[in-house]
Amino acid sequence: MLSDCPISVEQAHLLYDDSDAAHAFDHVLRVTRLAEHIAEAEGADVIVVRTAGLLHDCARREPEHHLAGARKARQLLADQHGDFVEAVAHCIAAHRFSTPPHPQSLEAECLCDADKLDAIGAVGIARAFAFAGHRNSRLWVAPLDEVMAEIGADRRVYRQRRGATIDYTPTHEFLCKLEGLAGGMHTATARAIAAERHRFMSDFFRRLDAEVLGRA
Repeated sequence: MLSDCPISVEQAHLLYDDSDAAHAFDHVLRVTRLAEHIAEAEGADVIVVRTAGLLHDCARREPEHHLAGARKARQLLADQHGDFVEAVAHCIAAHRFSTPPHPQSLEAECLCDADKLDAIGAVGIARAFAFAGHRNSRLWVAPLDEVMAEIGADRRVYRQRRGATIDYTPTHEFLCKLEGLAGGMHTATARAIAAERHRFMSDFFRRLDAEVLGRA
């Protein structure tokens, strides 16, 4: 029963600062719901996944927030069984798609997949534009093909170098990061969801080019 979860939504909400729309508690709830759905479909421990989902960004403002969040979760869950606590802590530590440690349990794979899924599709587009607005970045500067040529082969290096500039648009974020997320899913359930979200997102940025250029 999900009522056995040792932390409630209300308790978890108190751990978050909603000042960043892209990473506010709404994001935590979406990821938790997705992670539960994946866990149920894949046969994972839903209580572990739900608890980890609610806590996965609880140390967002700290360096290496995934590791800091795992430490904080151990403190918050100190009265729970040790194996359960460690299972939750590992999920949190392993939830970032590009930073070790990588998932070593099915539950951790469910959370990691859910966190990536929330960065693509319609929600991913909305988050990219919210984040761009927070940085006062431009809405659009050039079509996809031109931006792709500008970025070059090493997308990660380009993002590190130019990601904080005003001309780094949601199109840049799509090409540098979001476009590659669907291919990194661990579970079959997440891969199916990701394929549809990726198609929608790709179509959107092509449509954005057409509208900005007066072709649609």
